[in-house]
Amino acid sequence: MRGRDPEERHRTATSLELLFDLCFVIAVAQASASLHEALAHGAYATGVLRFALVFFTVWWAWMNFTWFASAYDPDDVPYRLTVLVQITGSLVLAAGVPLAFAEGDLRVITIGYVVLRTALAALWLRAARADPVRRATALRFATGVTACQAGWVGLLLLPDAARLPGIVVLIAAEVCVPMWAQSAGMTPWHPRHIAERYELFTLIVLGESVAAATVAVRIAFDRHQSTGALYATAAGGLLTAFALWWLYFARPAHTLLATTHRAHRRRFVWAYGHYLVFASAAAEGAGLAAYADHLTGHADTSSTAAGAAVTVPAAVFLVTVWAVHLRPHFKTTAERVPYPVAALGLLGATWSPAPALAAGAVLTVLVVLVTAPASRR
Repeated sequence: MRGRDPEERHRTATSLELLFDLCFVIAVAQASASLHEALAHGAYATGVLRFALVFFTVWWAWMNFTWFASAYDPDDVPYRLTVLVQITGSLVLAAGVPLAFAEGDLRVITIGYVVLRTALAALWLRAARADPVRRATALRFATGVTACQAGWVGLLLLPDAARLPGIVVLIAAEVCVPMWAQSAGMTPWHPRHIAERYELFTLIVLGESVAAATVAVRIAFDRHQSTGALYATAAGGLLTAFALWWLYFARPAHTLLATTHRAHRRRFVWAYGHYLVFASAAAEGAGLAAYADHLTGHADTSSTAAGAAVTVPAAVFLVTVWAVHLRPHFKTTAERVPYPVAALGLLGATWSPAPALAAGAVLTVLVVLVTAPASRR
C-alpha cells in the first residue's frame, strides 16, 4: 500500500468508492427524515442540534475515507474487505439515527461509527508499514483515530448531563487529528480525484433532498387533494434543487485544489467547509417536507418557522458554496456580490406567502445573473 501518484492521469472514483457513497446515502436519508419529524413537531433547537451532531458522524467518516483512498488505494482483497467493513459500520450508524433523534440514545450510532473509524485506523497502520516515507503521518492518523474511538465508547458511560460537553470535546479532537497528522508530512492525494469525490457526494445529498421533498409532497397531495400552495411548494423545491446544483458546479474544484489550495490552510477550509454544504443540502429536503406538513395541518409549526425550514438551509448552502468553493475563483466585486445579496433574498422569502417558490425564484435569478456574462464571453 504505497502512496499513489498525485499526478496520475485519468484518476476517477472506483466502483468500490461509489458503493461506499451509495450506502452512506442511507444514513443521510435517515438524518434528513429525522430532522423532518423534529421540525414537524416544533422541536427546532433540539432537532437542528441532533441533526448537526448526527450528520457530523456521517460526513466525517465519509470524508476521512475519501482522502485516505485518494492517497492509498491498492484495490486488493484485504483493502476491499476493510472497506466493506466500513460500509457495514455506515449501515449500523444509519440504523441508530432514529434512536439518537427520538430518545438521545447514542449506543447504536456509536457502535456503527466506531466500526467505521477503527477499520480506517487499520488501513492507516497498513499504510505506515508499506510507505516508510510517510510512516510518521500514517501512525499519527492511526493513533489519533483510535484514541478518539476510545473516547466515543467512554462517552456512553457518562451521565446524560455530561454527554453534550463530551461530544463537543470529541468532535474538536476528531477535527484536529488530520491537522496534527499531516504536520508530519502530506499524503499524496489527487486533486481531480478529490474534486470528483466531493462533487459526487454533493449530487447524492441534493438527490436525497429532492427525493425527501417529493415523497413529502406526494403524501401531502394524498392527504389534502390538490391545492395551489402544494403545487407552489413542489415547483419551488424543484427550482431550488436545480439552482443549487447549477451554482455548485459553476466552477471546477480541481483547479483550486491543484494550485492555490495545496496549502494546508486553504485546503482544510475547503474540505471542512463542505460539512455545511452537505448538511444544508440534506436539511433542505427535510425543510420542504416539514413545510408540506404545515400546509396540510399535520405539523405544529407557525408559518414563519415552516418558511424558515425551507429558506435557511438554502441560504446556508449558498453562502458556504460561495465562501469556500466559488469565491476563490472570482476577481471582481461584481462577481462576488450577487451571492450574499441572494442569500439575504432567500432569508427574506421566509415571510412570503409561498416561501419555497420565492426561494426558487431568487436562486433562479442568481443563476441567470452569474451565467449570462460567462455565456457572452
